[in-house]
Amino acid sequence: MGDRYSVQNNGCSNVNGNGNGNGGNSKNKKKAKKKKKSNGKKKKMTVEQNLAAKSVGEWVFFDSSFSTSSTASSVDDFGVQRNYGGGRAADKVVFELHSHSICSDGYLSPTALIERAHRNGVKVLALTDHDTMCGIPEALEAARKFGIRIIPGVEISTIFTPRGESGNEEPVHILAYYGICGPSRYEELEKCLANIREGRYIRAQNMLLKLNNLKMPLKWEHVAKIAGNGVAPGRLHVARAMVEAGHVENLKQAFSRYLYDGGPAYSTGNELLAEEAVKLICRTGGVAALAHPWALKNPVGVIRRLKDAGLHAIEVYRSDGKLAAFSDLADTYHLVKLGGSDYHGRGNHDESDLGSVNLPVLAVHEFLKLARPIWCEAIKDILQSFAEEPSDSNLEKLTRFGRMKNLKGALSCGQNVVDLCLSSWLTSEERQSVEFEALRLKLSHTVIDQNGVILPSVMSR
Repeated sequence: MGDRYSVQNNGCSNVNGNGNGNGGNSKNKKKAKKKKKSNGKKKKMTVEQNLAAKSVGEWVFFDSSFSTSSTASSVDDFGVQRNYGGGRAADKVVFELHSHSICSDGYLSPTALIERAHRNGVKVLALTDHDTMCGIPEALEAARKFGIRIIPGVEISTIFTPRGESGNEEPVHILAYYGICGPSRYEELEKCLANIREGRYIRAQNMLLKLNNLKMPLKWEHVAKIAGNGVAPGRLHVARAMVEAGHVENLKQAFSRYLYDGGPAYSTGNELLAEEAVKLICRTGGVAALAHPWALKNPVGVIRRLKDAGLHAIEVYRSDGKLAAFSDLADTYHLVKLGGSDYHGRGNHDESDLGSVNLPVLAVHEFLKLARPIWCEAIKDILQSFAEEPSDSNLEKLTRFGRMKNLKGALSCGQNVVDLCLSSWLTSEERQSVEFEALRLKLSHTVIDQNGVILPSVMSR
């Protein structure tokens, strides 16, 4: 959950779900036995779940033969496991929408993260490192080997200021999800992220000063080594240094005693205002989601203001299930309900693993129904810029995150760029729009050599 540290709460004192936490009497035992028996049966999908699963599957696998009617279908309580037609046997469509690598405060490289995701059965993964997207190209390369779809993402550090409302300012993390070409205005987003990263260095140094005053000295070189070369240090890196220096017993103690929001060693950096971050994500062709709202002191005030700024979604599901209070808030403010493990790879039993959050198939469908038109417009804007000026620099921008990065030798004209870009992300119906046909025509005379260099077209000679 950002660079905060928390222990997942199982969220229910009554594992049998009987409402009073007392499983000792015979009545409750009978209920538990009956429930256990019923849970052993696979549930048939509803018509709505079938349609949602078909739509999700078409996007995940781009399988034209995908069908919900050719084989028997069954689901768990969340409607995620099912049998696909066309030879797909009991694939589990697992979406992991919140994960971190060593490019921010995670422990695994993007490649190792993807390998673990594959072992856990993840089919779609959003890499959402803090304030950077530098791990996306490596994640995409690794994901090709396992057939995993990558959603380019980032978790942006922000500050929420009440502005006359009751309460104090507090840190808020906003998740951004982008299409295959990344942000439509990448330079604008990266400028803001770079400023936040620079502030992380200042913040970490201030934390070390405060810890020194608390008689817990740490060397900057120690923290920088833990963070890694070129990685902006976060609270988790400072906490790890505290553990290694013997100042605290574990990460939980470092956060609960010193590094929590407003704690004696806490410090802020160059975070964006929360509303500005949401507007930035919307402006650059992304989907904006509020991360771990259960960590907020004033969730209602934050959600209300961010919704006004354009917030699309909110995390509601965790590995321990759906949080009813935040699900209700999502309904109140018409936000899509999401969730993810927030995996960092710490390697302890307190952390949720990749793919451990069971997102309902209907929730995934709502997410894609919201996101795909936004991503489609972003791809259109990026392609339009390339069509207006088919230069080498614009081709580099276009292939920054896409699967075309290593396929330049296969490109012969600008039309190929459009087709490869669209086929890797959009459905056939989305690809056949009038706007994309116009772009194909406009770029049909743009010549690209084997090295991916734009050549003067015959028409312009």
